[in-house]
Amino acid sequence: MKRITIFVIVLLCILGNAAYGQGTVEDYARAYSLEDKYKDIIHNAAIEPRWIDDSPRFWYVRNTGKGEEYVMVDAEKKTRVNMPDTTRQRLLKEKAEAQRRYGNRYWGERDEERTGDSIPSPDKKQIAFIRNSNVYVKDVASGQEKALSIDGAPGEYYSANILWSPDSRKIAVMKIRPAEKQYFYFVESSPAGQLQPKLHKREYAKPGDALSFYHPHIYHVEKGKMIKPATDLFPSQYNLGRMVWDQQSQTVLFDYNQRGHQVYRVLELSAETAQVRSVIEETSDTFVNYRRYFRKDLSNGKEIIWMSERDNWNHLYLVDRQGGKVKKQITRGEWYVRDVIAIDEENRVIYFSANGMVKDEDPYLVRYYKINMDGTRLTCLTPEEGMHKAWFSSDRKYLVDTWSKVDVPPTTVLRSAKDGKILMELEKTDITPFKEKGWIAPEPFAAKGRDGKTDIWGVIFRPSDFDPQKKYPVIEYIYAGPGSAYTPKSFRPIHIVHQQIAELGFIVVQCDGMGTSFRSKAFESIIHKNLKDAGFPDRIAWIKAAAEKYPYMDTGRVGIFGASAGGQNAMAAVLFHPGFYKAAYAACGCHDNRMDKIWWNEQWMGYPVDESYITCSNVENAHLLTRPLMLMVGEMDDNVDPASTMQVVNALIKAGKEFELVVVPGMNHTLGGPYGDRKRFDFFVKHLLGVTPPDWNNVKK
Repeated sequence: MKRITIFVIVLLCILGNAAYGQGTVEDYARAYSLEDKYKDIIHNAAIEPRWIDDSPRFWYVRNTGKGEEYVMVDAEKKTRVNMPDTTRQRLLKEKAEAQRRYGNRYWGERDEERTGDSIPSPDKKQIAFIRNSNVYVKDVASGQEKALSIDGAPGEYYSANILWSPDSRKIAVMKIRPAEKQYFYFVESSPAGQLQPKLHKREYAKPGDALSFYHPHIYHVEKGKMIKPATDLFPSQYNLGRMVWDQQSQTVLFDYNQRGHQVYRVLELSAETAQVRSVIEETSDTFVNYRRYFRKDLSNGKEIIWMSERDNWNHLYLVDRQGGKVKKQITRGEWYVRDVIAIDEENRVIYFSANGMVKDEDPYLVRYYKINMDGTRLTCLTPEEGMHKAWFSSDRKYLVDTWSKVDVPPTTVLRSAKDGKILMELEKTDITPFKEKGWIAPEPFAAKGRDGKTDIWGVIFRPSDFDPQKKYPVIEYIYAGPGSAYTPKSFRPIHIVHQQIAELGFIVVQCDGMGTSFRSKAFESIIHKNLKDAGFPDRIAWIKAAAEKYPYMDTGRVGIFGASAGGQNAMAAVLFHPGFYKAAYAACGCHDNRMDKIWWNEQWMGYPVDESYITCSNVENAHLLTRPLMLMVGEMDDNVDPASTMQVVNALIKAGKEFELVVVPGMNHTLGGPYGDRKRFDFFVKHLLGVTPPDWNNVKK
């Protein structure tokens, strides 16, 4: 019924809006009907296998076009059968229960750690708990209780996250001096079930806000002895935590993430002397990317596997725990370790994913590997060119591997984790019916960036009625936030955000300029204290190079849109690069980094808050606007404070600037939803195609 309505709208527009121009109305119809057009002809484009406990069996769901089939595979027997209904129902119930237990706490809430469950000792003879902000221990046999601490109070209390030593004789615990919680507020103007608006608030720390201070303590339960270390090596805390006892119950390791993110330490606290020493230390003139953190303390108590960008590329190191020195750089080269999948300590083998290891191809394509801890016998387990996603069995004998590219449909196989040999082909997607309906694959494209040497990779989307003899305006979809890369690499039946707007008569592009992740550290660090850079010199060079190859791309009519950090980027494009970007749609933008979440902004902009925050602010630079701009915000956005958008609106009004504002009641963090999509389509049709959009008020549904 929804699609019928759309085509009714199209007919009415043709009849009642002749000034709109022949052909463009049909473009709207194509854009809105994309999902219905292709949804039933692409099967098994996304496989999510689930290994069953420690068995060699796994199951997955395949879409046949006539409904779902649940498939059970036995990796040892190499058998593949449809799953019995009773088994399927049991597994789905277990999956749902696991999701329910996950909970739904708002991501910005800080766990104060004031209360928690009682913690039994490893020998089960004692129980530790918090009472009146202090640490208590109860003897299970006698029921006798005693206080280990007496100095806890609401303003400086002991954490309920108590950690027993392996020998059950000591307790490690943090003493916390809490900072005042910060909140932001927003109004739900049109709540369901009542006329009057509702005021909402969310706990939300912003750059520069005070943070709680953590101080590790160790208590000897029988002796009553307290170990309280000096704080010299962890004074300015962004975070302090992840305490781990050694097997001999002599020391505790914990992590120190310094405020400003230019120092990260793994520290060791002696349970006898209170001495603290640095076992691992990362420093940077820009930032230590702690969100790429990986540490594995080996059970021999002597070694640590550590991930670091210290040689300009993200790699794995074997660290001597006693000496604090690197014993071996395990992985090496101009490529990027993405994730450690598993560590086989007995055989001293590491399983991991990485990108950029294969020359002369897209460096973002992920493959899976294994390597010995001494750096020998590096083995690729998924050699085919493409973006791989693998799921290993618990014993690491097998892996299910799916790979694809944006223009190549997925293949799923079962492999041996010993050498990557294919044992069974499970699924292979056929896109012939898709092509028969006029589908045009996105095109991966690479060109040199600002330095004339570094390859910048992106994707080009064309309308399904593409005509190379025409001239097309170009629209860039942007999300330039550091910490990841964002250009799609895997196959999807429809990249709906890109393709819908392409159908209106545009070439749509997306690329990852400098300042994004998964390349070298230098590639990413260019945005340190300079988020307004957003890789724009690289993006502009990339689009110009694409237009040189494809003259139908009109670089005199380039627009840009994005949401969240992409919303900030989109507005920044027309503020700082108006000679190239001619129109921008900015949704839910963090237009001033002082107004956004602390963990994201201090990571890249640093601490304390300084002039760089002002220099990068769209609010402070709103007076520079000379191009068409549409701002969109959801009034219920609890990811980026909606006030960030309203403050940039205020600055634009004070500067006497023309712009459009769309506020969507009840909407959260979004690119715009259905109404925002329509406004975005109309905005670019008007400002880049020079065509008047349909008169929606006079269209009767």
